[in-house]
Amino acid sequence: MVFVTGGTGFLGSHLIHSLLLKGKTIRALKRKNSNFELFERVFSFYNDIPAATKTRIEWVDGDLSDIILLDRFLQNVTEVYHAAGIVSFQPGDRKRLMHTNVEGTANLVNTALEHDIRKFCYVSSIAAIGRADNNTIIDENTVWKASKRNSNYAVSKYGGEREVWRGIEEGLKAVIVNPAVILGPGELDSGFGKMITVVLKGLKFYSKGTNGFVDVRDVARAMTELTGSNITGERFIVSSGNHTYKEIFEMIAEETGKPAPKIEANSLMANIAWMLSFFQGKFLNRKPLITKETAITASETYRYSNTKIKEALYYNFIPIRDTIKDACSFYTK
Repeated sequence: MVFVTGGTGFLGSHLIHSLLLKGKTIRALKRKNSNFELFERVFSFYNDIPAATKTRIEWVDGDLSDIILLDRFLQNVTEVYHAAGIVSFQPGDRKRLMHTNVEGTANLVNTALEHDIRKFCYVSSIAAIGRADNNTIIDENTVWKASKRNSNYAVSKYGGEREVWRGIEEGLKAVIVNPAVILGPGELDSGFGKMITVVLKGLKFYSKGTNGFVDVRDVARAMTELTGSNITGERFIVSSGNHTYKEIFEMIAEETGKPAPKIEANSLMANIAWMLSFFQGKFLNRKPLITKETAITASETYRYSNTKIKEALYYNFIPIRDTIKDACSFYTK
């Protein structure tokens, strides 16, 4: 049996599908009030799993802060996939980020050690990898540097990684994956779904930044292949390739039949955008779409190497253009 956290989320849903195809029996952690809309939507995209197959999923209610429950949930478990975590770039969420992404990971690592789990797979982020100087290619050996440029989210994922590395030093067999910006079918009101939405509404501006991007199906596949291998004590950047945000929005526009954004947003415009979004959020009592941190990140150039995972698994990534085509087609349905 395998144990999965974050199973009702975007990546977690695709991961569970991948595990079911491999014949795995799954115990999946969820919150008591978890919404299954995204999970069911992801499975409707694949449409290749008989309804009876889902009976191999045992959903359990709990929280990463409850050590007693974690001890019970890891009974008879051989592999752990830790995909749960908070993704937020809101300044006020720092405490929640550290509690869930760092302390929660520490609790799960400690419990896995006690149960002598065969393999532990932790989903980190490229945000937890150091930023290279002079726009050079970033790889798994790039050193983390404390900086005001690091978001609270990045700091929390780096803290979560440190807990896994600590577990490895204590005997835990584990791998860490650092996905690039994850795209793919399933999201509507968040993540890539929001990017499609703004293009459909007539996006005029694009940011000048560059980042790594990857198909959610590739991340799920990389996780299962790494966990099933003899590789341990390693981290892997999971990225299909580096693209400008302009290129991403142009591909979305092409697939949806909408005009591509033509105006590059300079630093002043980006600052105005996040401030307007901030005050709009305050007025409407909801989290702003753009924050200072996301505006800065979208204007920077980050390029990532995927050489290590390609050589370790002889891996071929889904081209991002195909990812966007599949996601846009599914979204518009």
